This record gives sequence, structure tokens and C-alpha cells, in this order.
Amino acid sequence: MQGKIIKGIAGFYYVYVRGRGIYECKARGAFRKKKIKPVAGDAVEIEITDPVDAEGNIVSIAERRSLLIRPAVANVDQALVIFAASKPMPNFNLLDRFLVMMEQAEIPTTILFNKVDLVDREEIERIRRIYAASAYPIHFMSAKENLGLDEIRRQLSNRTTTVAGPSGVGKSSLINRLQSATRMQTAGISVKLGRGRHTTRHSELIPLEGEPSAVEGRLNAGGKGEAEPFGETGDPAGRFLVNRHFIEDEARALEEDSPEMICEEIRDRYQGARGFIVDTPGFSSLYVPDFEKEDLAFYFPEFLPYMNACRFQPCTHTHEPQCAVRKALDRGKISKSRYDSYLQMYEELSERRRY
Repeated sequence: MQGKIIKGIAGFYYVYVRGRGIYECKARGAFRKKKIKPVAGDAVEIEITDPVDAEGNIVSIAERRSLLIRPAVANVDQALVIFAASKPMPNFNLLDRFLVMMEQAEIPTTILFNKVDLVDREEIERIRRIYAASAYPIHFMSAKENLGLDEIRRQLSNRTTTVAGPSGVGKSSLINRLQSATRMQTAGISVKLGRGRHTTRHSELIPLEGEPSAVEGRLNAGGKGEAEPFGETGDPAGRFLVNRHFIEDEARALEEDSPEMICEEIRDRYQGARGFIVDTPGFSSLYVPDFEKEDLAFYFPEFLPYMNACRFQPCTHTHEPQCAVRKALDRGKISKSRYDSYLQMYEELSERRRY
């Protein structure tokens, strides 16, 4: 049976099988011996060990189209990196590190600034200018005010999208707006630290709304995950199983006491899912990926039109005379904020190689 890992917790992996249900699975010991760890987003083959409680084993992992290590997620089609326009103030160096990571993984990325209701037009234009030459799509929205949501919905439809950013920028609020059946934990900003309080505990694939599946099932009130078929479906044997531990984890996260309500919500969410959002734990720091410092400039798209015009080849774009990239910086073709991020990351890569 083939499915997709939607969440992994403490060595257990929850696998969504279209039309069948959500199974709690363990990875076979052979994966540990080969040093292969399943991650959210993996397409897997599973064998069922308990058809009543929806349990099984992962027996194989399909070849991955893409893989991110931090956050750990496989087979994403695009990335949506979310920062707040204010409260907390955007950390552009952190954003640039994420963009470099996506460039290295060859994953198309869109930048999204939330909470635009807290800033004026001048600040929005200042942020836009920083990334104007980078060619990344950039959107401004407000989850609180429901501004700019339709454009984001169109971009996410029928794709698997990793949604990432620091805590407190409104990721969970955005996902709640995009997926009405999902109620994710949200938290405010730590007044003392001026940054977000962590709410998401692990990478998880969250289904986007789609057309209801032809196979319907009503989950029983006992929380075991067994389904009682709807008589009007035309498929009296139709079942949609949900493992009870998955239900319990969802109930704890949502502070919900009714397993039956959680069961119904899960079924409605996953039956006929059309695309997935990958919500990832908020991050407040991000190491530069491990590659040669000479390759860093290739992960800044706005550098590319000028690099071949540098006098010295290769050129580090840090100090050399007649460097075309630095000339573009002086002419305002490249933003100083982006260039400063490049210098900091270049220095970190240089120090890493020394040791």
C-alpha cells in the first residue's frame, strides 16, 4: 500500500493513504542500518500489521524529488518563506539564509511578508526594494485582516509547499485562513524577547481543501479510528481509518476533549485533499548550508548578471578591484542589505573551512 508521510513523532510516522486513512507506522531496522531516516513528505510503501487500529510498517521509501534537512521535509514543489513586516521586525539576514538554502536545493521560493496592517506604504516599498533585483516573487498580506489571501491560495493549489519562517510571524494564522478545517495553535510575541513563542513542534503536511472523496467514512466515538460507512455512498464497505494516537495528538494540540469531533475533522480534512502545506517549526537561527565559499555567489540571483564581468576569475566579490558585483552594488542594482548578508555568510564559510 502506497502513501505519504504527513508527520513523524518519536520514531513513529503517520502515513496518509488516499481513500483509506491515516496509519501509524514504524520504520524497519534496515533503514537505520543504511542511515536513512524517513521524513515528512516521503512517498512510502507500507505493510499493514493491524487493520483495526490502523498500524503498519514502512517497507520502502521512493526516490525523493527534493530534500530539505532543516526543516526536514521531502518532495516539496515550492517554498513560501514568511516574515512579519513588523512585530517582530524582519531579520533580513535570516531570510537571506533561508533563500540560499532553497537555491541550493533548487526549490522555487516566494517571499511573503505578513502583518502589513502594522506598517505604512513607505516601509512596504523599502522592503520591496531590498529584493527587487533578486527576482523572487514577493507578496504582502495580512492574515488578521484577510488581505492578499486569494493570490496565495492560487499559488498553493495542487502543490506541496513548505511554509517556514521565525516564530510569531503568523504562519499558523495564515494556515488557519487558508484551510478552514484546520485549527492550528497560535501564539503571540514574547514582550521581553521581542520574538515569537514557539508553537509548531514538528514538520507536518496539512491538506489543502479539495473536493470530497467518493469514499466516505464516519469515525467511531471510541477514538480507535474504525470507520462506520455512510449508507448513501454506494460503497457499503468504504472505510477511512485514522490511528487513535494521531487523533490523541491532534486533540492535545488543539486542547479538544471530543475524540469524535477530532475524528470528523480529520476525515473532512484529508478526504479529497488537493495539495499540501508543510508547516515547520519556527526557527530563530539558521546555519549556512555546507558548501564551498566560492559557490555562495551563485545562490544570490541578482549577482549572476555581473559575475562574468569581474576582472578576476574567480572573484570573491569581497575586495577585488574592478569587481562587477561591487560596482552594481555602488550603482544601486544590488541592495546593500543583500550584499551584507553575502559578506557575513562568506566569512562564516571561510571560518568553517579553517577548522
